[in-house]
Amino acid sequence: MKKRPLILVTNDDGISAPGIRTLISVMKELGDVIVVAPDSPQSAMGHAITINNTLFVNKVQFDNDLKGEYSCSGTPVDCVKLAVNELIKEKPDLCVSGINHGSNSSINVIYSGTMSAAVEAGIEGIPAIGFSLLDYDWNADFEPFKKYVRKIASEVLEKGLPEGVILNVNFPKRKEEEIKGVKICRQAKAFWKEEFDKRKTPQGKDYYWLTGEFINQDKGEDTDEWALANGYVSVVPVQFDLTAHHAIQQLNTYSF
Repeated sequence: MKKRPLILVTNDDGISAPGIRTLISVMKELGDVIVVAPDSPQSAMGHAITINNTLFVNKVQFDNDLKGEYSCSGTPVDCVKLAVNELIKEKPDLCVSGINHGSNSSINVIYSGTMSAAVEAGIEGIPAIGFSLLDYDWNADFEPFKKYVRKIASEVLEKGLPEGVILNVNFPKRKEEEIKGVKICRQAKAFWKEEFDKRKTPQGKDYYWLTGEFINQDKGEDTDEWALANGYVSVVPVQFDLTAHHAIQQLNTYSF
């Protein structure tokens, strides 16, 4: 009998979030599942790790059909590090992160705890996928996207991924019949124009809320932002090698 693949599931919205519970339900169809996820929301933590505080891990049981389920007091990246180094006796065949409540397209991939968890798995040599939905509602409808999660994860389990590559998958906020399919995309050139809402406490001390406007300067029809706006599931291959290889030749002409 062929051994079922071992799948690590994590996220940044917390272990009880509807998005991760949906992802778990699909992964159980594909293999044996171990969950290690934050015990509270950790959105926009990027690739942060805990070095100046203790980390706590608790065994929990939201689902009886899992090989193990743990909540962690740390960041999404902490969760993956603990899973690989302490909690799992064998290397997972796949790591999936999400499904995030809110998209992680274009520049958002830099800030995303969801994607950073997947990237950390990639650093460990584990094929990894981050899944996100362009809907910030806690009660968002994830049902229309289960078949896409299943298909993408199945393909990666069967065929693997290029070395050093992680998939960033984003779903548009659409009804199932409105989704046109899947597009392999590049990351759009977009950014956040940040503003800070400055206020005062009753004691007169200044404090700030980060706000801002998302600006997409990219008019290309091969980007994740275009795909999402036009009803497609976007799949962007990302990498953790941040070297700007195209700049090396030019920099070698400088007199450093």
